[in-house]
Amino acid sequence: THNLPPGLEYLNQLDRIIIHQQVELLEAILGTETSSKYEIKNHLGQRVYVAVEENDCFDRNLCSPIRSFTIRIADNTGREVITVNRPLRCNSCWFPCFLQELEVQSPPGTIAGYVVQNWDPFLPKFTIQNESKEDILKIIGPYATCGCFEDVDFEVKALNEMSTIGKISKYWSGFVNNVFTNTANFGIQVPVDLDVRIKAVMIGACFLIDLMFFENSLDGL
Repeated sequence: THNLPPGLEYLNQLDRIIIHQQVELLEAILGTETSSKYEIKNHLGQRVYVAVEENDCFDRNLCSPIRSFTIRIADNTGREVITVNRPLRCNSCWFPCFLQELEVQSPPGTIAGYVVQNWDPFLPKFTIQNESKEDILKIIGPYATCGCFEDVDFEVKALNEMSTIGKISKYWSGFVNNVFTNTANFGIQVPVDLDVRIKAVMIGACFLIDLMFFENSLDGL
């Protein structure tokens, strides 16, 4: 573990990561977008990290859900261990040359990997890359991301897209939460021996999926 990026030793023995968006009362009452805050927990519900989105009011309210952001992830001591950067890019299959790309750093300032959206006319598809932009894994979502009172799974697959090794799940958390608080609960399941840097990139992928497909309050019902 002494070769791991500082702070990522917490991910070394995890095969399941829970991400819970904290409820913003102002957003719930006024319907305005506020900076997202998340708790990242292990399978026992113990908090491992906290994450805070950084951008300006213009991005959040005019460009959402394609807004640019920086998400800073800190451990329980307050030390920043992961930085997620998303530039403002297109969110339409009609512009395949300018699709989503997200950069994950760990420690901050050192590239851990990337999440790159792949063009597909029907399915949400992404590629997980390492720090050298070498393809590592694929993420493939369902045709419809409206869960209709059930979880929505994005499958994590090998590069040949034949074998499934994990998933990112949007948990349905009830009508009140989804409509009135716009809160989100996600679970990431990956092999326990997956490189911790790639696990950090998977956390970034989860944030990207949240904003792309579940930012609107009625999504996930």
